[in-house]
Parts: sequence; structure tokens; C-alpha cells
Amino acid sequence: MMEYSEDHIALAAEYALGTLDAEERAQVQSMMAVDKDFAAMVEAWERRLGALNQMVDAVEPPAELWDRIKLAAGLSGAQQALQIPPLPMAATAAPAHAEPAAATAEPPAPTGLSPESKRVVHFAFRAKMWQWGAMGVGAIAASLFAIIVAQLAYPDILPNELRPAVRTQVVQVAGPPPPIPAQYVALLQKDANSPAFILTVNAATKDFTVRKVGAEQEPGKSYELWLVSDKLQRPRSLGVIGGDEFTIRAALAAFDSDTVNKATYAVTVEPEGGSPTGVATGPIVFTGKLIETVPPAAPAH
Repeated sequence: MMEYSEDHIALAAEYALGTLDAEERAQVQSMMAVDKDFAAMVEAWERRLGALNQMVDAVEPPAELWDRIKLAAGLSGAQQALQIPPLPMAATAAPAHAEPAAATAEPPAPTGLSPESKRVVHFAFRAKMWQWGAMGVGAIAASLFAIIVAQLAYPDILPNELRPAVRTQVVQVAGPPPPIPAQYVALLQKDANSPAFILTVNAATKDFTVRKVGAEQEPGKSYELWLVSDKLQRPRSLGVIGGDEFTIRAALAAFDSDTVNKATYAVTVEPEGGSPTGVATGPIVFTGKLIETVPPAAPAH
């Protein structure tokens, strides 16, 4: 008879005990079909362990066991509708009046077996306990999975404490950008060949910007910008310009759009700091009228 490893011996013993799964049993049966010595070893184990069936009576699990499992798993109310079948109880289960066996319990110590047989029985018993523990964990995992599915698909059937929290998300819808206001520009000059200032007016805000181009600053003098319109009794000062490259003012806000767009803009030479009287005192050196350079954007529909 050939030598077998401890794994082969344990496999034969577990086959005899009936603790193998379907795949492992098929593997043993294939080995038995091709190896007569291995088949003889399995039969020997069946003879040795056959007495175990007569040593332990079958015991029904206590009726309250399933209630304990549900309590431990936290099942209640609608959760009990998702019940999981009771765990199978082995023929070696404890009597009805005893507490369920712990994972560390030891198997009954049958008499009349060799030390090697006792080791196999012990191993098989612990393997069975591991299977029961795995089934219990699987049952709890299945319960949790069922609760998660219910939270996603049927939250109304769950009690309030198990329903998913309501999340409110504020969505900001960006509106269309504001239309681009019309832009106007005027060249303030003596003639077409001598631009002195460029005047730009924002039609929406009526702010204006004057850029110095070719004007030369005279010592002790200042350039002053005037708005001239037949709607006004006299020219209105828009302030001193030309000290810096750019002059930005909001002085046109006091006038209506038609007056602003159709007026003539004139530049005079005044004493340093501008006219002291609010009326032009020096000669008009540059003039110009606004022309539209950027039309207003059409409103979005």
C-alpha cells in the first residue's frame, strides 16, 4: 500500500464524515475510482467513524434560536419582511435547554478511536463550526444587502431610522451674460491730421475716458473739456484733462443720452487747474463729435 500524506488522510476522513462540499466530494470520488488503495483507506475510515452516528442523537434546534438571531442582527418591523432562512443545525447541536455552542467548543471525545482518528474528528468538527460561522456572517451580510437595496429602491417600507438621509442640492443656473453696451468715440483735434485727444463714452454708464495722443502741455496752463449742445444754454465743463495719459470721469451722468450722443466736445486752454469761473475763458483748440464704434448687443431670447 502506497504512502499518503496527512492531507490525503484528512481528506479521506472528512469524506467519510460527510463534511466536504460537492466539489471536494467529486474530487475524492475520482481519486477512489483510479486509486484502489485510497478507496480502501476511505472505506476504513467509514468503518472507524460509522459508530459516531450511534453516539449522538439528533436534536431539534430550540424554537427561540431564530428570534435570538433576528435580535442580534437588529431586524425589526419592515426588516423582518426580508428574513433569511434559519441556519441548518448539525446532528451534534446542543440540547434544547442549552445555550448555542461557541466557536471555540470542542467536539465530543468518542471512545474506541485511535489518536489519529481523534485528530481527524476534532479537525472535522472545527471545520463544521467554521462553516456555521461563515453561514451566520453570510446571513447578516445578506440582511444588510437587503436593507441597502430597500433604501435605494423602496425607502418608504423602512422605518424612519433606516431611511437614507434626504440631501438637498442647490443648482445654480447661469443666466445669459449681460449685453455689451454701445461704445462711442470722438477724435478731438484741430484738423484731420492733428489728433490731440481720443474721447470714449460708455453708453450704459455714461462714463468717459480721454486719452492724450498728440496734445502738448503748455507751462502754467491746463486743457479743459466742454460739452456743447443746443439743448443747453451754455457749454458745460467736464473737467481738466491731459495731465496724465488717461483721464476717466463720470461727469456725463447728469445728461440724457440724446444730448451726450449729439453734442460737440471742445477743448480749451485755461489757467492751470481749469477755468476759475465755470465758463470757458481761453481759446478752443480741439473739437470733435461722437460716433458709434460698438453697437449695443441684441438681448438674448
